This record gives sequence, structure tokens and C-alpha cells, in this order.
Amino acid sequence: MTETLFGGPTLPPAYPERAAWGTAPKLRAWQQEALDLYLQNSPRNFLAVATPGAGKTTFALRIASTLIDSGAVNRVTIVAPTDHLKRQWADAAAKVGIAIDPNFKNSDGQHGRGFIGVAVTYAQVASKPLLHRAKTEAARTLVILDEIHHGGEALSWGDGLREAFDPAVRRLSLTGTPFRSDTSPIPFVEYAEDRDGIRRSKADYTYGYGNALRDHVVRPVMFMAYSGQMRWRTSAGEEMAASLGEAAVTKDITSHAWRTALNPAGEWIPAVLAGADKRLSEVRRTVPDAGGLVIATDHEDARAYAGQLKRITGESPTVILSDDAKASSKIEDFSAGDKRWMVAVRMVSEGVDVPRLSVGVYATSTSTPLFFAQAVGRFVRARKRGETASVFLPSVPQLMALANSMEMERDHALDRPEKEDGDGLFNPEDSLMAEANREDKASDSLTKGKFEALDSQASFDRVLFDGGEFGTGGEVGSDDELDFLGIPGLLDAEQVGTLLRQRQHEQLNRKNRKAPAAQQVPAVPDHRMLMDLRNELAKNVAAWSARTGTPHGVVHTKLRTVCGGPPVAQANEEQLKSRLRKLQDWFVGRK
Repeated sequence: MTETLFGGPTLPPAYPERAAWGTAPKLRAWQQEALDLYLQNSPRNFLAVATPGAGKTTFALRIASTLIDSGAVNRVTIVAPTDHLKRQWADAAAKVGIAIDPNFKNSDGQHGRGFIGVAVTYAQVASKPLLHRAKTEAARTLVILDEIHHGGEALSWGDGLREAFDPAVRRLSLTGTPFRSDTSPIPFVEYAEDRDGIRRSKADYTYGYGNALRDHVVRPVMFMAYSGQMRWRTSAGEEMAASLGEAAVTKDITSHAWRTALNPAGEWIPAVLAGADKRLSEVRRTVPDAGGLVIATDHEDARAYAGQLKRITGESPTVILSDDAKASSKIEDFSAGDKRWMVAVRMVSEGVDVPRLSVGVYATSTSTPLFFAQAVGRFVRARKRGETASVFLPSVPQLMALANSMEMERDHALDRPEKEDGDGLFNPEDSLMAEANREDKASDSLTKGKFEALDSQASFDRVLFDGGEFGTGGEVGSDDELDFLGIPGLLDAEQVGTLLRQRQHEQLNRKNRKAPAAQQVPAVPDHRMLMDLRNELAKNVAAWSARTGTPHGVVHTKLRTVCGGPPVAQANEEQLKSRLRKLQDWFVGRK
């Protein structure tokens, strides 16, 4: 997809004061540009891709108002993934004078009097497509398809959407994540063949996270990664132990270490929740109503995490479970209040708007790119310039890769590449969003009966931000952890990057000052220390590579040229430390 560059003498405000959700009185620059493009071309189908939190609802409702006022349409149908989002859309539409009935049921036949249209779910449409086709044919209908990627979740869903809305005079499709983990085509989306012969989705307008961050429309996101030692018993009765996120282990070991970390009976999750609450307290110094969200794998874990948060904070968190009839009202109450924490299994992973969420804990074993992007999207909506977001997560390769590619914009591909690129997009083990959101399917590959979690300890690993990695690790509660938990809650993206580099430099200096007391060179090299230094050097090289675009190998070669010595695998302790110090000089701008 192409990125959009803005011009013109002035930009509308990014933070319309106290505007209700989806009802900002003035359009942001991207919304106005997309609206102008839409009105200029008057297309029957239009796909707008905008990062979560950018304001897709305001854009869509402005189009609806314009088409209604001009007489181009006289009925509006909004299709959303969940019942909660139906009501959210109806509330937003009402505030701009568009009456939408979110309580319409297929058995009703007709929506209530006084309404110009209905809000329905994708499942509703798929179950009775001919009913919705008849309603579409009976009027000049605008169909707004929210999070349109859901339309490809099942063949019957795609067929039902096409059957129901083929007669519509206008179709406006919206999404913040225009890719899927499978190759099911998304209805009403145009696909174009690229140079490799792969058909990819083509948006009419794109506004990605990178652009939104530069325009201060969304918050910068820091990912706080935690590692630690895990121990569990396999189904065969064998006891296993591994460090969470350790690179040189199998996929099965990583998966079971991850599940062990998330076990409420261990020490890892309580330590991470305590760290996240410390971070929330720091943010609330400048953003008094800032809230936190824990995304759990299933109901049992969610209740256990809620109990741990109560012990940590002295306040009972709001718990959102998928089978709770009061879930929507609980979300609304939390959004309007100032409680510290909410714990959820689903319902809050996509589209649901709680702008005060600033701190998150990703305590689920789901790792599809789609689910991760939608989950992180709950924290990026900015209310005023300078708000930051912090997401705490296990230090495992899958999540680290996703966190490091926050600004990557993907298209949905219908064809599998001959050589898969390893980004997880075509991983056959990835589940669809619907499955990832269901607590009984979220951990199919990690079924609890296959192993027994024995114990877990947490340690602070690093901070991931803007493609870089910061921090030298440390024990929970140490200055090395608190340096990053105490970062102010109001900073723009450039200030966040500067402060992270400063904190990392201070940590390295602190470690170097302690080094002379233990400078006795042992007769035999300490292989554990050398491995730790190599890992630390690799993380710093990765951060410098991400910052400068220089390949890792070139960075290592330059370090060898400047500092001398053999390749990393043969380098001794002092040679590795010398290269680390040189990297830090580069980060702070010294020659």
C-alpha cells in the first residue's frame, strides 16, 4: 500500500476537545483528504485502511451524512463484528443526527420506526442473507462494513455478504488491519497482482500507524518485555526448565515456557502485573484517569489475574467475560470512570473504544499478527498530544517480532508465496481472529492437559520501541527495571526515543562502574558471562540496525574494524565490552 503525504497551509486539530466517539466536529487531515477523494470519485466500493485509533468512525459517519443530505442514499446498514460495536456505532451515529437501530433482529423483519437504518453483525447477515438483500433492494442503501477483514472468516460469511449487499448503491469498507492469516478473499475488496504474481488487497486510501504517529494522532507504544526462568512437567512426567524467550530452544519448549509464565499460580505473572501497575501509577501522575487492560487467555486465568490485581492495588478490577450479558455496560462504565484496571478475555480486542487505556498486559498465548495488531490497537488512541502507551508482554520470539514491526503495513494476499517469508502471515498454525478471540480455542496448541506448570520467576528483559531495543535486563524491582517503568507519561515519540537511549546509556555506565571490583580474570573463561555479553551485543546491534537501516553483519564488521579483535564467537570478555561501549557512543552521538 502507498502512504499518504499531507500538504496544505493548515491541518485540522488532531484532538477535537471532548468530542464524543466518532463525532469530532472538525476532521483530521487524513479524514478530510480521504473524504475529498471519496466525493471526487463517488465510487460504489471504497476501502479505507486506517490504523486503530485514527478515527475511522468519524470519517464514515461524515460520508453517511453527506450522502443522506444529497439524496444519494436513504438507508444505512452498518455491519460490525460484535453486538457491543453495533451499539457503539448507533450511539455515535445518533450524536450526528443519524438514527440507527442496533437492536434489530432477523426475526423482526423491519427495523423500528424513526430509524434510517440498522446496525447488524456479520453473523446476522450470514445467517439470513436474503432478508438483508431484500432490505437493501428496497431503498438506496449505503452499507458500512466495519473491520471488513472479518468478511473472509468463512466461505458462508463471504457468500452471505455478497448476496445481501450486492444491490447496495454504495459500500464503504473500513479496517485497521487489512490482512488475514489465511487466503480467504474479503468481499468487496479489490485485489491486484504484484510483481511476484501474488494477488494483494488494494485500498483506496491508507493511513498507517507511522503516519498517524508523526501527526500525533496516535500514541507511541513502548513494549516492556519480561523474561525469566520457567519449570514444568511434560505429559511423559519429565521435568523441563528453560528461560522464557531463549533463542536456542525448540518451538515446543518456547510454547510450554510461555504457558508456564502465564500460569496464575507462578511468580511470573504477579511480578509483571505489579510492574505494569507501577507503570500505570507513573502515567497517572500526568494523566489522572489513565487505565490498564489485561488480555487473558481464558475465563479461569482472567478471574485469577483479577484477584492478583486486587491484592496489588487494593481495588477490584472490572472483569469482562465473553458469556457475561452485562459485558457491554461494564465496558462503558469503565470507559467513563477512573478505575485502574480491566481484565478481559475477548470483547476488548477489537474496535471497542476505551480512550483512557494507556497500559496493557498481553497475558495470552495467542500470537497471530491480526490478533496482536488489534489488541495493541486498544492502547494507541490519543486524546491529547504527548500521551504514551505501554504494553507488557512475555519475551518470546513471536511477540518480539510483532512488536518490532508495529509500523509495517501489510496487505491481504490471496496467494501463498512459493517461499514463505517467515513473518507468520502464512503460518498454517495461525488461527483466524474469531478463533483467537474464543477462550476455548485460544490455546489449542498449548492444551493445559499436556503439561503441568511447576514454577516461574520473572526478570525484566528490555524495552522495544520504534524498531529498536533498549535496556540491559535486570531483576524485578531493580533500578534497571524502575529506570524504564518511571518514564514520564506525557512524551512525544521523539522524546520517548531520546529518553530510552539515555536510560540505556546510564545502565551501561552503572554496570561498567561496578566492573572493577570483579576484574580478576579467571584461569578458565566464564562461558555464561560470555554468552550474556554476546546476547547483549546482539540486542544492541539489532537496535542500531533498526535505527540506521544497516544490516547486522555490516554493523558487526564495523565494530571489529573500530575496536579490533576476532569475530563475536571468538571474542573475549573485554573485547565484547569494548564493542558494547562503542555502540553506546554511537547511540548518544559521540564519535
